Amino acid sequence: MTASEGERPVVLEAASTPSTVRVATWNIHDAIGRDGRRDGARVARVIAALGAPIVGLQEVACGSGDGCDVQALAAATGQGWRAVRTHGRADVERGNALLTSLPIINVRTHDLAITGREPRAALEVDLALGERRLRVVVTHLGLRAGERRRQVARLLAFVRDDDVDVTLLLGDINEWFMWGRPLRWLHRRFGSHHAPRSFPAGLPLLALDRVWAHPRGCVSQIGAVRGGEARLASDHLPVVATLSLPLFPPGGALSV
Repeated sequence: MTASEGERPVVLEAASTPSTVRVATWNIHDAIGRDGRRDGARVARVIAALGAPIVGLQEVACGSGDGCDVQALAAATGQGWRAVRTHGRADVERGNALLTSLPIINVRTHDLAITGREPRAALEVDLALGERRLRVVVTHLGLRAGERRRQVARLLAFVRDDDVDVTLLLGDINEWFMWGRPLRWLHRRFGSHHAPRSFPAGLPLLALDRVWAHPRGCVSQIGAVRGGEARLASDHLPVVATLSLPLFPPGGALSV
């Protein structure tokens, strides 16, 4: 796996361990690749190759029956899943999803819709990793700056850290203004670290797809995956990170 062009290669060789965990976020663009083909099997192969027990997805079909791509992706990769629908027709609904091989403790959804704009939402899932408890939030923010400001304010209001060991925010943040208020607010909460460019997949210029973790400093490695089918399977590249879990007793208090 390598980082985007012009960035240092990021090597993610070690599998998840009791003290580390690999996570990923990917806007799969309804499984439509850069070649114009809609290929869920290709997306599943890329996800399986990531080797991550926690994968946040955006723009994934999550309707019922044959229209549920996330269910098919979970079956193909041997993972469990949860999803929140944000928009679509009666027969095809799309939204955000979490694929995970970890036990699911609790699930909540949060409405981030702004009147007159495309509906948005966040999926919040608590997971067990041994004796530790992880909170994972998966989202996809709006295209307008004012919309994103309101959505980030809502996110920061409902995402709590006091009852879990680690909180993760995974998503397509759609923020291309480096000094925009949404990024400043998120960095203030989660800390700032390298953000690999992930869009557009053919020639990545923008770091739209993000991984944040609290406590600060948890993200030890991060990179956008450009090799193999990952470069063709969507208009975004997957972003993969390795987290180093906090060195304090599971469930213990931490001051930051």
